[in-house]
Order: sequence, then C-alpha cells, then structure tokens
Amino acid sequence: MSRRWSVARTVVAVLGVVLVTAGSLTIGATPKAEAVGSVHAPIVGSGSTWSANALQQWIRNVWSNYQWKITYSESGSTQGRNDFLMGTADFGVSEIPYQIANSNEADVRPPRKFAYMPIVAGGTALMYNLEIGGRRVTNLRLSGDTIAKIFTGVITRWDDAQIKADNPALSLPAIPIVPVVRSDGSGATAQVSIWLRQQHTALWDAYCPAVGRPFVNGHCGVTSNYPVVPGSGFVAKSGSNGVAGYVAQPHAGGSITFVEYSYALNAGYPVAKVLNNAGYYTEPTAQNVAVGLLSAHINEDTTSPDYLTQDLSDVYTSGDPRTYPLSSYSYIILPTALESDFTENKGLTLADFGAYFLCEGQQQAETLGYSPLPINLVEAGQTQIKKIPGGNPAIKGITDCNNPTFSPDGSNRLANEAPNPPDCDRQGPTQCATGTGGAKDTPTGTGAATTNADANGTAAGAAAGGAAAASGDADTIDAAAAPVLVNATPQVIPVGAVGALPAVAMLTAGAALLALATVPPLLGKRRRKSLLPAAPTRGSPR
Repeated sequence: MSRRWSVARTVVAVLGVVLVTAGSLTIGATPKAEAVGSVHAPIVGSGSTWSANALQQWIRNVWSNYQWKITYSESGSTQGRNDFLMGTADFGVSEIPYQIANSNEADVRPPRKFAYMPIVAGGTALMYNLEIGGRRVTNLRLSGDTIAKIFTGVITRWDDAQIKADNPALSLPAIPIVPVVRSDGSGATAQVSIWLRQQHTALWDAYCPAVGRPFVNGHCGVTSNYPVVPGSGFVAKSGSNGVAGYVAQPHAGGSITFVEYSYALNAGYPVAKVLNNAGYYTEPTAQNVAVGLLSAHINEDTTSPDYLTQDLSDVYTSGDPRTYPLSSYSYIILPTALESDFTENKGLTLADFGAYFLCEGQQQAETLGYSPLPINLVEAGQTQIKKIPGGNPAIKGITDCNNPTFSPDGSNRLANEAPNPPDCDRQGPTQCATGTGGAKDTPTGTGAATTNADANGTAAGAAAGGAAAASGDADTIDAAAAPVLVNATPQVIPVGAVGALPAVAMLTAGAALLALATVPPLLGKRRRKSLLPAAPTRGSPR
C-alpha cells in the first residue's frame, strides 16, 4: 500500500512540475498587456481622392455604428504618401506605391516601417459634358487611341473623323474639346500616364518635348502631375471633386476628364465607353472592372517592399469582351511600427477599420461606384492588418464576410456573373443609344437641354478658366447627405497567444499538485516522529 502511494505521489509531482514549467514558459511568451490598444483612439489619414467617396462613407459608417473617430483629408495620392512619410498622417492612401518605376519625380520611401493593403477596386472613367442640338449625349464611345490623342492635344475638336468613327450613330458638333486634368499630384494621373506610356508610347513620347518633360529609360516618364502645354485649352483642377465638378457645370460644354466612376455617378453625368481588345466598348461598372482585374498581376512576394502592389499591363490588353481596360486598385499605406506618434490605441482603431472595410465595406462598393475586392486580396489584406501594432482585428472568413465577389470555390463571383456586352457595343456601324454612368437612364437625344448651355453646343469651358470649379464641387458631392448605414456588429476573435490568465491557472494547478505530492509525506514524517517515546535524559531511571 505504501509503495502504491509513493508511485502516485511521484506521478502527481511530475505532473505538477510539467504544469509549472508550461505556465512559466507561457507567461514568458505572452505579449505584454500594452501590445494591444485599450481604447479606440482618433486617427488621421491623407491621400487619394480617387477612392475618397468609398473611404468617407466607411468612415461615416464606423462612426455611426462604433464611434471610431477617423479623419481623412482628400489631398491627393502624392500628398498622402508625403504626409505618411513625414509622420503627419497615421495612414496614407494612394493608387500607386512609393518610387514607382519609370518616373523621374522624387518619391522616396518613408523611414518608418509600413505595408500596402488594397482597399477597393474601380475604374478610371472618362466623364464628359457634350450636347448635340441642345440634347445631352450619354452614349459616347472612345477608343484608347482616341483618348490618348485627346489628352496629348492631337485631337482638339469633337467632330474629328476619329471620334466619328467611334460613334457612327452621332452627328458630333464642331466644337473644341476641353480636356480637364488634375493640377495636384494624383494617383489617377499616374495610372493614366502608365497606360499612355505602355499602350500609346509614340503619342506620349511626342507629348513630352512639348511640355518640357525628360525621357526616363528611353520614353516619356510616368508622372503624378499631368503636364499641360500653356495656351492649349486644357483646364487643370485640384482633386477628383475639382475635375468632376468643373465638367458638371452647365457652361462647361465640350469638356472631358478622367476621374473615378463614382464621381460621374454622383454628378449625374455620363462616361465614355472605352474600346477593349476584344472589340467592344465598355463602361467601368463593378462587374466589368472585376473582369478586367482578373488579368492583373499582384506582387505576391511577401519579402518585397512592394508586396500586394499591381501590374496592370495585361488588364489593358485583356481579350475578354466584358473587360474595362482602365481598371485598378487603390491602396492604404499602413504603419507596422510604433513610430511617428503612432500608438497602440491608434493601431486598435486602424486595424479594426481595416477589418471592417475588407468585408462589410465591400458590400457597398458597387453602390458607391466602385468594385469590391476579390477574395485573394481580402485574405492578403487581413494578413496585412495583423501587422499594425496595437491592433486586434476581427477576421471574417469566406462564409461570413459577405463580400459580393466571394464564391465557395474561391473564384470571383462578380466576374463570373458579368454579362457579355450587347452587339450594339461591338466596334462597327451600330451604336447603343442607352445612357451610361450617372445618366444611364437618359438615352442620347431624349434628355432636356441644359438650360445655361448654348443651344449649338458652343464650348465655353476653356474661356471660363477655373473660376467656377468650387461651385461644381458642391454639385458633385453632397457633403450634407445622410450617412448610409449597413448592418454591422463588432466581432471578437481569440488572441493567438494563450494569455496570462490561463498561464497563471497552470502555475497554480502545478503548485497545488506539487504541494499534494510533497506536503503529506513531510507531515506524516513529522507525525511519526512525535509518536516515538521520548529519549531518556541524563540521570533519569532506566
């Protein structure tokens, strides 16, 4: 019996030692409490106007639902990258990464640690203001070559033979074209200049000397600041609201600009359908953008500083008839270290905001004029937000993310279900009359004439200069509009580490087992000793 108890005590002691050791190691490996933010601190972001309509809506949503305070300055991609670099913004947003290839513009990487994460997809649209006989044109079609010639000053009038060839059903007016471009550093401009350099090299190269820009690696360089020839009739405005607001003015007949599709929808103005490599003219709907981006090449090298950035070369040349050629992603620039006054509490807000817009925010993308991210970029983005110090983001899986692109087999459902364009959108002698963009319900020739426009469609845009751009902004985006809320509930996911409480429990249990194994024998020994007869003292009788 005594031997069995001895064995049992040994087993208990060993188990106690194991628990104490495991608990000690766990406590040593448990992150410090301050590694995760305790409150959602206010954060500030800066950058892209291309993606601003989506970002500002998501910011309103999380404030209404969770009271996370996020302030975003629509300063343009270049300024957003600079603000993040200088540490004056907690995050930046841009359509292009730092130090983009084939550019001679200074754009150094920030000294602080960072990562890129896609936030939303969309199409850079050609929004325009054109009338024929006092009636709005809403079904304009343009080939890539035509667009390149318009924005390099080669084609200057709407009745040019090349534009007529794109639009066989329209009797285009003999009025000047007024190209409206960005005056600030813009990711949209950079994307357009990349497309011009790759797809319309000769035209872009010929434009460089006219605007005094140097060649980079043998060709006209990529730029975030669109170059303009003085006196050419081009108009330059700051921000997406600036260019869209200018075109949307009644007196800006004959004007055209490149801007994210969302702005044309909000302004109620049409966009040109762009000819793709399959011979169809398409507009940047969510589905056509999703199809186009199936051909994008994403940097999947996790060791690269440009991890998750995009190469759109094959998007431009995709042979799918549904493709919109000028499709792309926008990126948020995330801090990955506690630098430049970035704290754990700010990290808690930024990581949770990222988790929100990767899933719930994408549900609104199409309504807002964008295209939701596909599953591969959502999952990669979820990995990126885990790098934000202080964050503890709620990560949703395929089944509960509710992203419109997700499907059980991992393919892009939005792209899979995209319809083929109608025959009247095929390059040739026929042309669809249906409207596009913000004027999709107004077929060409059926809408009321613009009251302040000249009945003959005279272009007053160039003469007007920039005086009315500010009023155009107000017409484009209603800043007082009530926020659109989505059903959203905060989620909590288990922390990857075991945590301090379980570790303490293991230590306590281990100590108790050790006590159970060692204390009883000690007490028994002491008790047996007390029961022995007392030793005789010197001089006592034996």
